Amino acid sequence: MKRRVAVTGLGVVSPVGNDVASFWTALKEGRSGLGLITHFDASRVEAKVAAEVKDFDPTLYMDKKEARKMAGFTQYGVAAAVQAWRDAGLGEGFRTPEGGVAPVLPYSAERVATVMGIGIGGLEVMMESHKKMLEAGPGRMLPMTVPLMISNECPANIAMRLGILGPAYTAVTACTSSTDALGQALDLIRSGRCDMAVAGGAEATITEFAIGAFCRLQALSTAYNDDPTKASRPFDKARDGFVMGEGAAVLILEDWDKARARGAHIYAEFAGYGASCDAYHLTSPDPEGKGGARAIALALEDAGMKAEEIGYYNAHGTSTQINDPTESLMVKHAFGEHAKKLRISSTKSMHGHMLGAAGAIEAVACIKAMEEGFIPPTINLDNPDIEAGCDLDYVPNTGVRATLEATASASLGFGGHNGVVIMRKPR
Repeated sequence: MKRRVAVTGLGVVSPVGNDVASFWTALKEGRSGLGLITHFDASRVEAKVAAEVKDFDPTLYMDKKEARKMAGFTQYGVAAAVQAWRDAGLGEGFRTPEGGVAPVLPYSAERVATVMGIGIGGLEVMMESHKKMLEAGPGRMLPMTVPLMISNECPANIAMRLGILGPAYTAVTACTSSTDALGQALDLIRSGRCDMAVAGGAEATITEFAIGAFCRLQALSTAYNDDPTKASRPFDKARDGFVMGEGAAVLILEDWDKARARGAHIYAEFAGYGASCDAYHLTSPDPEGKGGARAIALALEDAGMKAEEIGYYNAHGTSTQINDPTESLMVKHAFGEHAKKLRISSTKSMHGHMLGAAGAIEAVACIKAMEEGFIPPTINLDNPDIEAGCDLDYVPNTGVRATLEATASASLGFGGHNGVVIMRKPR
């Protein structure tokens, strides 16, 4: 028998809100977090639209001294983790900000894991230090370049902030990173290696380098620079690329019986996870959609569920020419006849593509959809690309009420990585 795993805490830093309540309200209202880039002078890049985090105050979750030792992605990740930890009723962590120890029963710090998905990491630190090296030589590089830049610094800082002593891992599988992080955390609890995990993803790569590099791949939207909120339009005939987002999302996962024993509020049961690789192309999914379909099938098998039990599917839905029809085909392969009845939406239309953090924040959206019986819309879907095969129910422009017992979320990453998680209503 597999150990059941409960979701007991949620935390979010996003382009549409810096906590779960504001994030979810924005999704329900169909409100866009996209705008013209302000993080840098975008005059030299073609894509001038991004989904930036706004009004973020790291000192709500860490002191100023700690914040100065973190790149943006780590600040976002720590903030979301502290939110989720507090939401789960666990106080401020095993280690208090003053350095003391705050016991959190029934867990020991050694039995709690930290698993974060990070697609790229501290890119802004790398670029600033590289610029100093070119201008003044290696001796003028930032002394903290390496610890600020590397991806594992996010889970490491979360562990230090909360006093967590179990394994601390980083999943780096491009846009599938945080979905895979959630799956790895699920397995740690099921296997009995850990009783609890702080798991999710973080990203902050809205820099001239990243935007310029993705423009070179012709992956970003450039046709809506004069109308930024319209730039992300998954499954629409007029889509022309994805919009880069940033932020973080963290879930607290616990052994089901221990969560119930301590009287925790259980948002959902983390029921299943599936992963696969297309082994097809560096940047394009297999156009037949078989790899992604296999990941969905594996997640359903892992959850012991049938395709018909899934009421809502949060799509990867990037708004690129190749992803959206491929994913639609993938859903048809995996769900069969049920695909025609399945409610599907891409919340990236509102919060942009948060790269390594995408899967985790979309898992939060799935959980809130079940909790409130509301499916968020795919905004900007004015003319579905029927000719390309985008002919399913993508909940266009306005969300809908629905009774949901189970939801699924998929992530597809460069390199052919596919990951799917299934959340089920607690019962």
